[in-house]
Amino acid sequence: MKTILAYGDSLTYGANPLIGGPRHAFENRWPSVLEAGLGGQVRVIAEGLGGRTTAFDDWTADADRNGARILPTLLASHAPLDLVIIMLGTNDLKPAVCGSALTASFGMRRLVQLTRGHFAMLNEPVPQILLVAPPLACATDNADMIRSFGGVEHAVRESGEFAAHYQRRAQELNTGFFDASTVATPDPLDGIHLDAANTRAIGEGLAPVVASMLAL
Repeated sequence: MKTILAYGDSLTYGANPLIGGPRHAFENRWPSVLEAGLGGQVRVIAEGLGGRTTAFDDWTADADRNGARILPTLLASHAPLDLVIIMLGTNDLKPAVCGSALTASFGMRRLVQLTRGHFAMLNEPVPQILLVAPPLACATDNADMIRSFGGVEHAVRESGEFAAHYQRRAQELNTGFFDASTVATPDPLDGIHLDAANTRAIGEGLAPVVASMLAL
């Protein structure tokens, strides 16, 4: 059986767009849906943390949200791996963190370098990597949430650039690429997070891409 690490933020965790709402049920989180969609041929390890960035510090958080600092530990913990799926960058759009989709794509490049370097250093097989551009932001009445992302105009504009930047990084680095905005849209309740159906849609959309990459 092949093993996949799904590395992401609250969208991978299954956060509810309703303030104070419960985490989406296990069967509705996209890593679970992906695993089910691949017919028992893979095990998908979900590593989603709300607020996680690609490679930047967020000193307002109560846990380490820097994806580049945490990734090597998780690679060591879950090895061996056949594929690492990375869907990060939304939190990078916060002006207090980074503020730019382009710079987030540079953070994704660093995560690819860390993954490959980690396994090469150990002389172990290097897993394939799939970069996923996150869904777009949208307008919302949740002022606190959207303002933390620089306001509606900034969040919508920058999130709309994820796919182009991430696809370029994927081509440069010879990784897989998938644009989650083609299958999922955020809930206007907070403009960032997804309802259960859209969370599921990411796993469903990824299934054929992953099956092809792993020759299942």
